Amino acid sequence: MKTTASNAHSSQNSLVWSGNPHLINSKDLNKNDVLYLLRRAKFFKEQLLKIECGKIGRNEFTESVGTILAGRVAANLFYENSTRTRLSFELASKHLGMHVLNLDISKSSVQKGESLEDTGKTLAAMGVNVIVQRHSISGSCEKIAEATNHRVHVINAGEGTTEHPTQALLDLFTMLEVNPDEPELTGKKIVIVGDILHSRVASSNLILLPMFGAHICLVGPQHLLPKIANNNVEIHTNMDKAMVDADFVISVRPQFERQKEDTFGCVEEYINSYQINHERLKSAKKNVKVCAPGPINRDMEISNDAANDISLSLIERQVQNGVVIRMAVIETLCTAVKRK
Repeated sequence: MKTTASNAHSSQNSLVWSGNPHLINSKDLNKNDVLYLLRRAKFFKEQLLKIECGKIGRNEFTESVGTILAGRVAANLFYENSTRTRLSFELASKHLGMHVLNLDISKSSVQKGESLEDTGKTLAAMGVNVIVQRHSISGSCEKIAEATNHRVHVINAGEGTTEHPTQALLDLFTMLEVNPDEPELTGKKIVIVGDILHSRVASSNLILLPMFGAHICLVGPQHLLPKIANNNVEIHTNMDKAMVDADFVISVRPQFERQKEDTFGCVEEYINSYQINHERLKSAKKNVKVCAPGPINRDMEISNDAANDISLSLIERQVQNGVVIRMAVIETLCTAVKRK
């Protein structure tokens, strides 16, 4: 039976968090977990918009939302460079009333040989409640969770080539937001373009988006595509064919920092074959929307005109939604253990 908006609203009223103390892998989330997080993100966004519109003052926001996690401490451990993810996690934590520690890895004891596990144990001993970690090695978040005896909530802010769960959550939230009359993505074609093989964003989206009925199409150079035995996922090397009837297009930048030397190929050839631009989007649906996790290389994987087209691009909205999704994740892990 087809789910209606009213039925979806009714079911969301009875949502219960599964009780997982961490967010490390997208596959650990069931659909109710995702819906729970989306509902909390929507609430936080509504509150922030009320400030922006002058409906409530900053003090009123602080009294309601800004005291939810007052006195708790979040530590951001970013072993890789980041702008959007790190700053949005910091802002999300502060919106909830938390104290935030940003560890400068280049000036930390890591440079003296301190292990990942010992860094985690040190933070736990200091009373840190949440560790947000980005790392180049897959499995790093699980290591730190185990090292701290699961006393600290660990959030994966991107690791290796495997996972970036909060990015997939905000992508999903953004897509659902632009189709408010449709509670799911059933029947929607989502094309993910670029260096799929090395993209942790693509990996997480391949888990979460089909959960909501989306049909996924991966497109890129053959040597940058993964081998996936899944009948629900199309794989193409021809972008023009892949783009036909697309509802959403996700641009995944070339992951140069994760590729072995000389595996990418000719940049000019990539631009000619796989750049997202207005001409190439003509075969997509008329109201197609473009997403990108950032950073973007303008006029490489996406044209400057396409990135700036407000009727087409959801990139800035994704950035905004990143804050509220991360607020939802942090709040949920800290307070919503099996809470309705």
